[in-house]
Amino acid sequence: MSKIKLTKTELKAQQESLRQYLRFLPTLQLKKQQLQLEIRLSRERLEENRRAEDRLEEQLAAWIGVFADETMTRQLCNGLRLVSIRRGSMNIAGVMVPTFDGADFEVPVLDPVMTGWYYDESLEALKNAVSLRAAGRIIEEQERLLSRELRVTTQRVNLFEKVKIPECRENIRRIRVQISDQETAAVARSKIAKEKSSEALI
Repeated sequence: MSKIKLTKTELKAQQESLRQYLRFLPTLQLKKQQLQLEIRLSRERLEENRRAEDRLEEQLAAWIGVFADETMTRQLCNGLRLVSIRRGSMNIAGVMVPTFDGADFEVPVLDPVMTGWYYDESLEALKNAVSLRAAGRIIEEQERLLSRELRVTTQRVNLFEKVKIPECRENIRRIRVQISDQETAAVARSKIAKEKSSEALI
């Protein structure tokens, strides 16, 4: 415990500190709860994203024969190019986190006579697979950022609850005891002085 002055000025300072801690603590606790909720929601979103990837993989399994065709695979892989992943951002409980806003692809224009009937559908499936993977990575980044902020907020809540508030209350108690003792001693000295002055007058 830090060394404190046992004075009325220090008592006021400690009482003000205690008031501030008690005022900020509910805000920190609310932020902690919001972060816990958002982390749970981001985990649910990530799980849903993974389920969507699994469903897409099952659908793509039907295309195995198509992708076995080397010419078709070359057309798809050479034709489809990821241009950019569009990211946004949003504020969650005071933390700026990225959001997935979409993916842009460059698709070459091919001669419809030279491409198979399945080209458009398989191209769409590949675009969906790439988009889902990109969205999953961004959701993982959201969760990382929120988890880091939750750790910091939890440390602050614990600091206030377990250290600062009890320390202030103990300091206030010690100062009040000291001030009370000083006032009692002052009254006793005053009585003794009064008695001595009365005796001197007799």
